[in-house]
Parts: sequence; structure tokens; C-alpha cells
Amino acid sequence: MSAPATPREVHARLLELISAGRWSELPALYAEDAVVEIVFSPTPPRRIQGRDELRQRFAALAAADAIRLRAENIHVHGTDDPEVVVAEFDYEALHPATGRTFRTPNIQVLRVRDGLIVETRDYHDHLAFAVADGRAGQLLAALDRQA
Repeated sequence: MSAPATPREVHARLLELISAGRWSELPALYAEDAVVEIVFSPTPPRRIQGRDELRQRFAALAAADAIRLRAENIHVHGTDDPEVVVAEFDYEALHPATGRTFRTPNIQVLRVRDGLIVETRDYHDHLAFAVADGRAGQLLAALDRQA
């Protein structure tokens, strides 16, 4: 039996699948009880719990064909905890409905155990995504209601 994938290998596979738009394959990278925190998300969900919720979220993204992402300038840093890596990268993004393209920086803190993602904290520029799909006004209104 081969050794489980390392956190660096799992993160590389995650970005590879996202960049290829292979959303349906992403849930297999996560543990059954994985937790994903989308720290700066201005709208729910900010926390996704479990592979089933992730599967639903990825299926919705695939069905909507809302965005195409390609990860570039990837830098993965090890930590004192062998299960954890911190990844910095950019997304080159295309919003098909508007034709807008943009580049946005990202950071992910990923915990991988036995070759599966058990926890991530994702830091993305949600305003850049909202501008690209024409929702910047709605996003700002939602933030104003939360204040």
C-alpha cells in the first residue's frame, strides 16, 4: 500500500482540479467531516462542513459555469505542524457571462491528514469576484446591511 499524499501534494492536486474545472472530482480530496472556512466571504456560507456540503457547493459551481480559474504563482510553505501548509497563489480568472478577466491573490491554510483535507481556511478577494460578475453593488449592499 502506498503512503498517503502529503499536504503539498494534496494542495497541488486541489489547484490542478480547480484550474481544469473538474469540480466533480474535488470532494474526493476532502475527509468526510472536513471543514472549510471562507474567512472573508461577505455572504453565507462562510463555513462549509462535511464532504456532502462540499459536493453540493462544487456541483452548483459546475452547473452555473460561473467562473473559470487558473492558479498561478503558487508558493507553498511548510509549517512546524507536518499536517499544515500555507499556500499563496494568484487566480487568473474569467467570468464567462460577462467576459471579464481578472487576477486575484489568495491564501489557503490547509490541514491534511491521511492524504485528505480535514480543514482549510481560505482567504480570497471576494470583491474582485463580485466586480467580475457584476454583483459589486449587491455585495456592498449586503455588507451595509450587516454593519
